[in-house]
Amino acid sequence: MVNIENISTTEHFDKPQRVLKYILFWCKEGTFDIMVDEDSFTLKKSEAITITSGQYHQLKSVNGLVTVLDFTLDFFCKNDNDIELIFHNSLFCHFGMNEVIYVRNTCFFEETLSKIEKELDEKPYQYLISTHSHIELLLIELNRSKIANGDEIWKPDALFLKFLLEVRTNFSQNYSVAQFAQRLLTTEAKLNEVSKLHTSKTAQNVIYSLIISEAKRLLHYESLTIKEVAYNLGFNDPFYFSNFFKKHTAKSPKEFKKELSV
Repeated sequence: MVNIENISTTEHFDKPQRVLKYILFWCKEGTFDIMVDEDSFTLKKSEAITITSGQYHQLKSVNGLVTVLDFTLDFFCKNDNDIELIFHNSLFCHFGMNEVIYVRNTCFFEETLSKIEKELDEKPYQYLISTHSHIELLLIELNRSKIANGDEIWKPDALFLKFLLEVRTNFSQNYSVAQFAQRLLTTEAKLNEVSKLHTSKTAQNVIYSLIISEAKRLLHYESLTIKEVAYNLGFNDPFYFSNFFKKHTAKSPKEFKKELSV
């Protein structure tokens, strides 16, 4: 549901892993190196990085102290406002656009993390409600820091975010845009409208982008054949999947896997 810990080694994070949680890594002291999906990042004191549910991540080295906060979607997202906050300014972006965020108000950030740790350790009356509120403040501070660091404000629409979540949890079903619209109690036109607003892509092309991201993760980290990856992503024909992958990445799945082993 929600957990926080301070670590000074790569233990428990020394192998690639993916969990259905949203994770915040905060560099409290020194530096640390982390890999998220295909990208590597180095964080220094007062810097943070967010990892969205389902992304692979691995700590490569820790030369200091790192605070790790994780929570499930069910714990945090009680309403549309929560859903919008967790993805505001692409904080937990579904498109693999992870970034290092320098936090301006370090003292406040440290104090809030300490309060979360105390609440979860002592478990006073209504501690989960209090913890939820503290996480809200952390996310707001991350957004303020991103804006202060020069990012443009990007406020997502809850419907668009629910659409992304539906796609990512139903790859194997090979749903059409119409079927997603039905599941979300909306229309194809509305899904296309919010998709174009937020990505300049149609809803169908948003689905394609998410499929490609997931395909890269599976090809990179899982011991699956190309045929198995294709089936996991809703393709009945592995040959069609290979053509689809090459069309969107300019490489065949086989070429992609070969480059990873070099």
